[in-house]
Amino acid sequence: MPVQLHKTLVKFFSLRIPPWDLVTTCGAVLSAVTVLAFFGDFWWFLDLFSHFRVQFFIGLLVVALILLFRRRYKAPTFFGIFALINLLTIVPLYLGTTPQPSVVSRSYRGLLMNVNTESGDPNKVASVIRQLNPDLVALEEVNDRWLSALSVALQAYPHSKAMAREDNFGIALYSKYRLVSSEIRQIGEADIPTIIADVALPDGRITIIATHPLPPGGPENSRLRNDQLAKLPQLITNASLPVLLLGDLNVTPWCVHFKRLLDRTGLLDSSQGRGVLGTWPTFLPILLIPIDHCLHTTGVNLTKKATGPNVGSDHYPLVVDFVMASHLSTNLHR
Repeated sequence: MPVQLHKTLVKFFSLRIPPWDLVTTCGAVLSAVTVLAFFGDFWWFLDLFSHFRVQFFIGLLVVALILLFRRRYKAPTFFGIFALINLLTIVPLYLGTTPQPSVVSRSYRGLLMNVNTESGDPNKVASVIRQLNPDLVALEEVNDRWLSALSVALQAYPHSKAMAREDNFGIALYSKYRLVSSEIRQIGEADIPTIIADVALPDGRITIIATHPLPPGGPENSRLRNDQLAKLPQLITNASLPVLLLGDLNVTPWCVHFKRLLDRTGLLDSSQGRGVLGTWPTFLPILLIPIDHCLHTTGVNLTKKATGPNVGSDHYPLVVDFVMASHLSTNLHR
């Protein structure tokens, strides 16, 4: 640790902090959490740091640039290295894309919305559904009031499966196409519903999974979230059809438990090649992180991914356009 940084920390804990030293202290804290974020598998609290790689990178870069004005280069170099560490975790999301099939008959649109049971605006949600005109709509945090308020907007979706709840974990799936089968299942120890549905698209059948693990707001909730993520592979690896998973997973791509989910299922992250797309919290843009996800198997190819307009929730909607490979549709109709 540079001598200047050591002196700054001493001043910080003695509550005598000149402005330049305050900047250095901020850099020291950001450097510390950058390292701690790699150890989220050992303690739930450290796992929380893993979600803010973009913020750590920007913060450390700003600190390094500010300190350069002092023409003292040890501290800026030190913080620049930690900024680079964060950048190296972010850049892979911008590299590589899933190969697109050469022949497809049509494109489909999926819409994921965590509407927020209490604060969301049903009128705005209904307006977005009409505006985007998706083929599949996955709604999270819905109760009876929400489903009633959206009934008119959802008339174009004759096929559905839903479980309304008052505890922010109600969930619903609406489809323009027939649900060959559908069920609501509890995955893991948490009493949280997950929808699994086989949908008969014109290009062939596809399995849609809509799920919403608990937020990691403490050791027990974190354990239950991780348990649900750990149990999902059993469901996905047994699927006989291409899979599209939509959900507020309450993890980001940098979380060890998210990476483990991809490793164990072979699911592809739709963020790959498209970069960071923050969806929560809408009320504090500086802290936006990507916790709403679309994951898929190789039988599904995403052509577009974007966030939708603010619907009064603490989440932005997630919009994905996808196609199915033509050779798969032929096999699935046999």
